[in-house]
Amino acid sequence: MDKINVEMEQIKKTESVDIDEQKMVYDSSVDHKGRVPLRSSTGVWKASLFIIVIEFSERLSYFGIATSLIIYLTKVIHQDLKTAAKSVNYWTGVTTLMPLLGGFLADAYLGRFSTVLLSSTIYFLGLLLLTMSRVIPGLQPCDSNFCDERRKVHEPIFFLAIYLISIGTGGHKPSLESFGADQFDDENPKERRKKMSFFNWWNFGLCCGLLLGVTLIVYVQEHVSWAMADVILTVVMASSIAIFYAGRPFYRYRKTTGSPFIPMLNVLVAAIRKRNLQLPSNPSHLHDVPKSETTQRRLLGHTKRLKFLDKAAILDVTQDSIEQQQNPWKLATVTKVEELKLIINMIPIWLTTLPFGICVAQAATFFIKQGLTMNRKIIHNFEIPPASIYALTAVGMIIAVTIYDKILVPFLRRTTGNERGISILQRIGIGMIFSISTMVVAALVERKRLNVVHKNPLDGSASMSVFWLAPQFLILGIGDGFSLVGLQEYFYDQVPDSMRSLGIALYLSVIGAANFISSLLITIVDHITEESGKSWFGKDLNSSRLDYFYWLLAIITAVNLCVYVFVARSYTYKNVDSRTTMTVADCDDGDNRETMV
Repeated sequence: MDKINVEMEQIKKTESVDIDEQKMVYDSSVDHKGRVPLRSSTGVWKASLFIIVIEFSERLSYFGIATSLIIYLTKVIHQDLKTAAKSVNYWTGVTTLMPLLGGFLADAYLGRFSTVLLSSTIYFLGLLLLTMSRVIPGLQPCDSNFCDERRKVHEPIFFLAIYLISIGTGGHKPSLESFGADQFDDENPKERRKKMSFFNWWNFGLCCGLLLGVTLIVYVQEHVSWAMADVILTVVMASSIAIFYAGRPFYRYRKTTGSPFIPMLNVLVAAIRKRNLQLPSNPSHLHDVPKSETTQRRLLGHTKRLKFLDKAAILDVTQDSIEQQQNPWKLATVTKVEELKLIINMIPIWLTTLPFGICVAQAATFFIKQGLTMNRKIIHNFEIPPASIYALTAVGMIIAVTIYDKILVPFLRRTTGNERGISILQRIGIGMIFSISTMVVAALVERKRLNVVHKNPLDGSASMSVFWLAPQFLILGIGDGFSLVGLQEYFYDQVPDSMRSLGIALYLSVIGAANFISSLLITIVDHITEESGKSWFGKDLNSSRLDYFYWLLAIITAVNLCVYVFVARSYTYKNVDSRTTMTVADCDDGDNRETMV
C-alpha cells in the first residue's frame, strides 16, 4: 500500500512539473527583471519581431553602402579598378571578421542584449560621421557633383566612418542573430520547430532590408545625392534602436558565463596530464555531473571521435577523487570534453566553405562594376543604378527561402523523417552547387560582353542590357538561400551553448576570410598573368579578362565541393542529452554520422 502511495505521489509530482514547464521557461534564460520567464508573455515571435526590425535597418544601411562602395571609390575618390576592388574586399573582410571579437565579448562578459545596444550606437555614430563627411562643406569630397579633384581631408574621414560601421557590425551581427534564436526554447517541441523557421524568416527580413538598400537607397545616391541617402540611413538606424529597446520586456536573456575558452583549455591540459592512462571500455565510466545534481539544462552525450580528449574525463584512482573534481585542470566532465570536440570538428567545415564565400565576394565588386558598363535603361529615359541589379540576389534568396520553408521542408519531413527535412550540411552543399553554376554563367556572360566590346569599341558594352547579369545574381541568391542560411543555422546550433554569439561570428568569418582570400587571389593572378604576357585585371573591365577569373573560381569551387562532401559524410553532430529527451541534431541512429546524398 505504501509503495502504491509513493508511486502516486511521483506521478502527481511529474504532472505538476509538466504543467509548470508549460507555463515557465526553464532553459537557463531570465526575463528583463532576472526572473524565470513566463512562456506566454516572453520570447518566440512576439520578441523576435522587434529583433528582426533592427536587423532590417542594419542590412538596409550595410547594403546601401556596400553595393555602391566600389562605384564611390572609383568615381569620387578616383581609385583604379584593382585598388577599389581590394579596398572593398578589405572593408568587407574586416566587417565580417570583427564579429569574432564582438561575439566573444557578448558571450563572455557583456551579454547579447547589451552588446547589440552598444554596437548599434557605434554603428549609428559611423553613419552620422559618414553623413557629416558629405554634408559639411569643409569635409565634402568636392564642391560640385563632378569630382575631378577631391579634398584630401574627405578620404580619411570617409574611411574612418565606414570602419566605425565595421566595428558596430562586429558586435551587432553575432549578438543580434543569436539573441533572436535565444527567444525559442529548444526543449519545447513547438518552439523548437518555430526556431528552425526563425533562421529562414530572419533572412527574409534581411533580404527586405537588402532590397530597399540596393534599390531605394542606391537610387537616392545616384539621382538625388550621397548625403541625402546617408541622412535616411542615419534616421532609420536611430528609430530602429528605439524600437529594439522598446521590446525589452518581451525578451528572454542569457546570463554570461565568462570566457568559453578557459574550460576548453582545462580539457586540453587535463587530457595531456592523463595521456598515459587507459580509457575505460564503457564511456559511462567517464566523469560527468549527474543531471539531478546540476542546474545546467543541456548536457552532451559521449561521441566516438577524438578519443584522446576523453582522457580528461577519467577519474584517476591514484589521486584523491574530491580534489580532482574540484580542480578543472585535472578533471573535466564529458560535456566539457564534447564541447571542445565540437569546435575541433568545425574546423574542416569552416575551411571547406571558404571557396563558396569567395564566389559571394564577386557580387559586390566585379558584378556591380560590370553593370556600370552596360545599358541600364528600362523605360524611356529611366536608368537604374548599377548597384540596384544586386537586388536580384535578394529576390533569389527570398524565393529559395520561401519555397524551402513552406514546400520542401514539410515534404521532406514526411519522406525522410528528419525534423529539418534535410540535414544542415546537405543544405549547405546544395548551395555550393549553385555557387559553381553562378561562376559558370558569369564567365559566359562576361565573354559575350567582351565580344560586344570588340565588335564595337566606341560604344563598348553600352548596347548590351544589364539584365544579361540577372541570371548570375538570381542563381547566387538561390544558393545563398541554401548555403548562407545553412551556415547560420549550423554554426549557431553546433557550437557549445555558451558560445552562441561566437557561433554566428564564425559563420560571418567565412565571408570575411573569403573576402581577404579573394583580394589575395586577385593579387596572385594579376602577378602571374602579367608575367605571362597580359594581366587578367587591366585598368578597366574592357581591358580585363574577368571571364577567365570566373572560370578559375568555378574550378576551385567544384574541386572544393568534392572535399566538402568527404568532410560532411564523416561529420559527427552535437549529441544533446537533455532532461526530457535525448536528441541528436541531424544525426542518424548508430554512429551519429552525416550522409551526403
